[in-house]
Amino acid sequence: MTNRLLVAVLFGALLPADAAAQLQARAADGESRYTSLEKTRIHYKSYGKGSEALVLIHGWSCNLDNWRDQIPDLAKRARIIALDLPGHGQSDKPQLTYSMDLFARAVEAVLRDADVRGAVLVGHSMGTPVARQFYRRYPDKTLGIVVVDGPLTPFADKQGMEAFMAPFRGPNYQEAGLGMLAAMAGPGMPAEGKERIQTSFLNTPQHVLLSAIEGLADESIWTPDPINVPVLAILAESRAYPADIEQRVRSVTPKLELLMWDGAGHFLMMEHPKRFNDAVIAFLNKNGLLKR
Repeated sequence: MTNRLLVAVLFGALLPADAAAQLQARAADGESRYTSLEKTRIHYKSYGKGSEALVLIHGWSCNLDNWRDQIPDLAKRARIIALDLPGHGQSDKPQLTYSMDLFARAVEAVLRDADVRGAVLVGHSMGTPVARQFYRRYPDKTLGIVVVDGPLTPFADKQGMEAFMAPFRGPNYQEAGLGMLAAMAGPGMPAEGKERIQTSFLNTPQHVLLSAIEGLADESIWTPDPINVPVLAILAESRAYPADIEQRVRSVTPKLELLMWDGAGHFLMMEHPKRFNDAVIAFLNKNGLLKR
């Protein structure tokens, strides 16, 4: 927030009522900014100040608006950075390889631009292996990780991943994707949330969708090197995880807190925002992270 805007917000009573309300709304909406990784522009929003932040990383085909219902609560507890990964949202969508490593480097470029030196990464779905790759590259910048119904171990073998990718190679990829996303929504998903997910998917080019899935099939991102920072994993029980899921996750995350939510779908932070926000804040408080 600029000094001029800060003064206007603090002393809004000196302005006409409509002008003060508009300035306050702009502040609440965060500061929208762009930075670059090589030649690719990356869009992000920053809420609050500080050298440490809670960083919100969306999943495949989504964008930073997935976190709309998290910002008001979480911004009271810490600085928030929400970004559009390359190929998504308002970020550039060039023809390139959308690997988990590219995404991790994009997160670091955003943090560098925002002058953030330490982060708790919140990764939904594909955002989880992005957060893990960020930790591999930048362990000194990673204070903790929140897994939001995402994988830390492979969820399919090579043959299974190829079968998963196949529908996205053809002309009917949009129909396949919309059907898959609809099936992943839980009973608590509001209609406007479904619309946000569908709109974001339709605005994500086919080359980005397919390349990102190919990135998830890269065996190098699933090596069992440990994550030695506090990790909170919130998983949807309805997603039919294997019986040994806690053992699998704990094998790479010694400092794990695992929550299995009954009655929640894949986009659980959108379906149960208050419950999700409370769980994240409790995790930060318990581990003494992002102190103000």
